Amino acid sequence: MEWDTPIEFDPVILMLHDPDRLLSVRTAIGAANALMKEFPIDDGEEFLAAIKICLDVVKGKADPGELRAAIIRAADEAGITTIAVLH
Repeated sequence: MEWDTPIEFDPVILMLHDPDRLLSVRTAIGAANALMKEFPIDDGEEFLAAIKICLDVVKGKADPGELRAAIIRAADEAGITTIAVLH
């Protein structure tokens, strides 16, 4: 597993519950950190799916775009507003 290898996708900006705090997620490691450290819930169905897809992306078994979509679904489940940036 290569956690330090940048596996990038189009950024997703998470508007956390502190209105002065925004978090941009665009890599597998960034997604893992956001999920584990920033999400207010850790037992939702979409949250757990995002964790699994994050690991699958690092292993080369899933596309980074799938992780991006999973982060958006998990954020919605947790009540976190997202801004999906497309290039």
